[in-house]
Amino acid sequence: MSRVANGSSSFLTNLMAFGASEVSAKATRLLVVVAISRTLSAENVGYAAAALAVGEVLKSLTENGIGQRIIAAHKDNLEAVCHSAHRLFWGYCVGLTVVQMAIGCALHVAGQTTVGALVGLMAIEYLFMPAGLVQVALAMRENRLKRVAVISAIQVSGANLITVALAFAWASPLVLILPRVLTAPIWLVAVRHLRPWQRKSLVHQAPLQPFVTYGLPVTGIELVKALRLHADKIVVGAVLGPKALGIYFLAFNAGLSLATSFCAALGIVLFPHLCKEADQHAALRRTVTLSIICILPVVLLQSLFASVYVPLLLGAKWGHIAPTVSLLCFAALPLTIWTSVAASLRVSGRPKVEFTVTLILTIALVFSAILAAPYGLTTMATAYVATTTTILLAAALPHLMKPAQQDLRKV
Repeated sequence: MSRVANGSSSFLTNLMAFGASEVSAKATRLLVVVAISRTLSAENVGYAAAALAVGEVLKSLTENGIGQRIIAAHKDNLEAVCHSAHRLFWGYCVGLTVVQMAIGCALHVAGQTTVGALVGLMAIEYLFMPAGLVQVALAMRENRLKRVAVISAIQVSGANLITVALAFAWASPLVLILPRVLTAPIWLVAVRHLRPWQRKSLVHQAPLQPFVTYGLPVTGIELVKALRLHADKIVVGAVLGPKALGIYFLAFNAGLSLATSFCAALGIVLFPHLCKEADQHAALRRTVTLSIICILPVVLLQSLFASVYVPLLLGAKWGHIAPTVSLLCFAALPLTIWTSVAASLRVSGRPKVEFTVTLILTIALVFSAILAAPYGLTTMATAYVATTTTILLAAALPHLMKPAQQDLRKV
């Protein structure tokens, strides 16, 4: 019983640390939304939103399961796994830099000059990542999650505050992109100081096949997940234009930022937590219960007072999006439940199940966006919440309800 209590306490402590990091990030992100809603036109916000959507979809490829292999590695094989992971991280990130810059150039040639330049600029961020990703995974393996959370909060909050300052001095969509590149070196220095690690020339590298076998479905999951989060923005921009996309972007940031930030914190904390649990089924049920207890009161308050804080923060001209924001808040609940189930599936060596569910949800959301877009923002939000809730609860409930003895052994 004490082990269960200690496990729950450790999980809550780490979740609160990353939750605080995400709250800090979203609090400053709220300042960004306030600043750009008052200084940029909806069209300029739309250009930046389009670039961010493309960039986030490509950045999802860095979430490729390599770090999770380090976290789960046996101690006798840890150094070899780190060496192979280091090489893979560099290959991924350099490759992504080239691909994203090529996409930026293609957009520029196609006449999307502003979006193309923003997409190309965002690619520079990848060059700072590979020199620190092994260190982050080792720190998480050693349960230094609170300090990793602090570093993340400092980087993201710093970038957001720079954006706010730039927005009032320079009304350009570049203010949403440039700070991400400027704060990347800060993150790199901090994580290398937190958990020093250097390659040792005499250590053999671990075989790459386990990284590929595990990593391909994880990469697919993260790519499809990014498409789930951003494909609707691409649809809105393509169907309704940059001005409508700017309005849509602000509404979703005000309504879904809480859900995405909480789920991001939950996903980071859950994998190393569940790796240590002997009874996966019991641990999953506990984490789902604790997560819903944490998020539900905030969702209800956010939805109830949307009509008050939206015009107050964004300005009276944006008051009409309050009902949309209120609706979108409720997407946090199925997203939270599924994030817990998905982490358990990864620990049990079943990322393909998560990939299948995420792919189905993404396709459904793209079609719902296409069908609902001509009928306005509120209709799109209703379709988004209804589709997300139906598919994720249908996928999660069988895993939550099945008998404990059916859980697979951890890999």
